[in-house]
Amino acid sequence: METSQNLTSAQPLPQLGRSVTIERAAEILGVSRRTVYYRISEGALQTIRTRGGSQRVVINSLVGNHQQH
Repeated sequence: METSQNLTSAQPLPQLGRSVTIERAAEILGVSRRTVYYRISEGALQTIRTRGGSQRVVINSLVGNHQQH
């Protein structure tokens, strides 16, 4: 997935195609997976659940966090 385009585009509803794995979110933000989970729990990152039960980070929620922390 090409994140440079998706990070800047605003999408009204989170959809699977508009999200990344926890691991990929950590890579984009330059932090550990544990930090991603911490930011999810504090409400700084928005997630969705896939039908299979996996948790994914909504790309739009990464935009503000990319500059923080």
